[in-house]
Amino acid sequence: MNSYLIVALGGAVGALLRFMISEWIEGPQSTLLVNGVGSFLLGACMAALANDLISKDTTIFLGTGILGAFTTMSTFSVDTIEIWYENQVKAICYVLFTMIFCPLLALVGWKAFGTTS
Repeated sequence: MNSYLIVALGGAVGALLRFMISEWIEGPQSTLLVNGVGSFLLGACMAALANDLISKDTTIFLGTGILGAFTTMSTFSVDTIEIWYENQVKAICYVLFTMIFCPLLALVGWKAFGTTS
């Protein structure tokens, strides 16, 4: 299947999932949730690819398509600005927590699907 079509189909799924979660949970909590889940799943996806557990096409569909549309740096940025105007300390904590939490989740996902070698 064409890689562009694979990404487009995955992107449609990811965007729909992102919208559904933002309707269910509003505000920065929604953004943190999708970025955390997306980080974990992308770490798992990349480890699975590195260990030949999934194909390149599956990785493109899941990683670039679904998770690319599901996660959101732009909303994180806007949330941070809005929180900043409300409470600067809270905004700094939000940024620090996200910047530490999401890479840790990616590592957990990677380790969960990686080999020990």
